Amino acid sequence: MVDKSKHHSVQRIKTGSFERRLSLTRAGVMAGSRLAGNMAANLFSSRDKKEQRKREALSRQAHYLVEELGHLKGSVVKIGQVMALYGEHFLPVEVTEALHTLEDKTTALEWPVMRKVLVRELGEDRLAELEIEHEPLGAASLGQVHKAVRKSDGKVLCMKIQYPGVADAIDSDINSVATLLKMARMVSMGRDFDEWLEEVRNMMHREVNYELELETTRRFGEMLKGDDRFIVPEVFPEYSSGHVITTSFEHGVGVGDSSVAALPLARRNHLAKAALELFLRELFSWSELQTDPNFGNYRIRIGEGSGQSAEGASQTAEGSSQSAEGSDQIVLLDFGAVQKYPPAFIEPVCQMIRASYEHDLDSVIEGAIRLKFMRREWPDSVLQEFGEVCMAVLEPLGPESLTVPASAMNDNGEYRWKQSDLPTRIAKRATRSAISRYFQIPPKEFVFLNRKLVGVYTFLSVLGAEFNGREILTPYLYPEENGAEPEEH
Repeated sequence: MVDKSKHHSVQRIKTGSFERRLSLTRAGVMAGSRLAGNMAANLFSSRDKKEQRKREALSRQAHYLVEELGHLKGSVVKIGQVMALYGEHFLPVEVTEALHTLEDKTTALEWPVMRKVLVRELGEDRLAELEIEHEPLGAASLGQVHKAVRKSDGKVLCMKIQYPGVADAIDSDINSVATLLKMARMVSMGRDFDEWLEEVRNMMHREVNYELELETTRRFGEMLKGDDRFIVPEVFPEYSSGHVITTSFEHGVGVGDSSVAALPLARRNHLAKAALELFLRELFSWSELQTDPNFGNYRIRIGEGSGQSAEGASQTAEGSSQSAEGSDQIVLLDFGAVQKYPPAFIEPVCQMIRASYEHDLDSVIEGAIRLKFMRREWPDSVLQEFGEVCMAVLEPLGPESLTVPASAMNDNGEYRWKQSDLPTRIAKRATRSAISRYFQIPPKEFVFLNRKLVGVYTFLSVLGAEFNGREILTPYLYPEENGAEPEEH
């Protein structure tokens, strides 16, 4: 969310394909020539110095390109953000690090521009029913959010309004960014990169399809109905369109907020278990995953009388849902990145998780080969090491017989998600082993699933949760033993 006191507004963003191509081409040519100049100057250096200077030059050029992308705004910026999240296997680390800084660049469009969008999409009569704050609550790369009140009953609403021309520019912008990376000598174009780029393209088109997002939000609201651990905003189709989505305004604080950290361990565990089970439900029951792990998609609503912030307390009356006394909830926001996966992908993933739980290495390897995570012609030692790395991911959810580092457990034998440092340990193990020589460009599905899993584990780590996840996982692994699917809470 943007700080209202610091952001400034502009009257337009560049969405014309010609002027975008011109800006991107100029940036690409300049970065490419600078990088070539650095490499030429590097000819007579030692190997270590060459590598160091090459990395430094690449980092400088990447930041230069990111600065240029930031000026353009719109889908180019979102494309950069998506590439930062999912590009670790396809782009140099210096490039992804630079792209991550795009997330902080927010410039709102002036209210008269946004009002024109609303008039075009909803009409003057509908707009007359609302009192809309001209100052945005937040500004992002594809649109901005405005708070509104329905005059008839005082209902507080949240309106996400897409910037004009953004949706139409996606395809040309993706092609331009890919060309820019090639011109700047930052990526080698190949079939794997092209497939990944196509997945980024599909993600972007889902992100700007507000009708799809409205329906997904409504469906998740139905699926989670009666589960008081979660709040899904109510949707208002009468104030929504292909470029505007209106939901109930739902207050809450960020996952990393000090008021959340101050909650007793039992209450933080309650939130963490809810987040873990939601992921398992998405995977095992719905085959539908929120693929964007950005913490901005989640808020925590602290229960009444539990030391919530003054801001949260003052907003309680505004939100449409009231948390029960002492009950903390997760507010789920932004369903634009939800993706449904086919059984051909989901079933082997679930089988791999079950095989990992049962420590069945051969079945884990077979599942990974089916999913094209691994290839049968790889050496047995590599297949075995990769399978063991996959099983290690299940460390906090595994059976009691599983060996876990002492530092990852508390005195009560419960898993400490933060102190375990599991994602880092797994990444280091994979990098040190022979896997890295074979597993260079994974299938796109693996990239998104891996990012989702890291996002869930990080969420639980930030909450400082301490519990063993097997009691939550096993009903999903063995539903037949429970007589049905895992019980809905």
